[in-house]
Amino acid sequence: MVISTTENIPNKKVSEILGIARGSTVRARNIGKDIFAALKGVIGGEISEYTKLQADSREQAIQRMVQDAEKMGADAVINVRMTTSMVMQGASELLAYGTAVKLN
Repeated sequence: MVISTTENIPNKKVSEILGIARGSTVRARNIGKDIFAALKGVIGGEISEYTKLQADSREQAIQRMVQDAEKMGADAVINVRMTTSMVMQGASELLAYGTAVKLN
């Protein structure tokens, strides 16, 4: 599966647009990680617990988007974008979406 943030794939031609492929995950913070994050907030520096949480969330959302595109019979997902939104205090959704296409 080709995944691209651009609307074209070099040396390939879009033969069919299948629709929007999407994948999301909702993640909540963890009390243990929040304690370490609060300490780092005082000391300063990167809050690696949250960095890892966000990285894992992105990967899961992309994986789910690819699965959605595969169900449509896509060869690629183009114009891929990501967005986040707060669902409730301490929990947010990460959404990956793009256009599922067939390539020549």
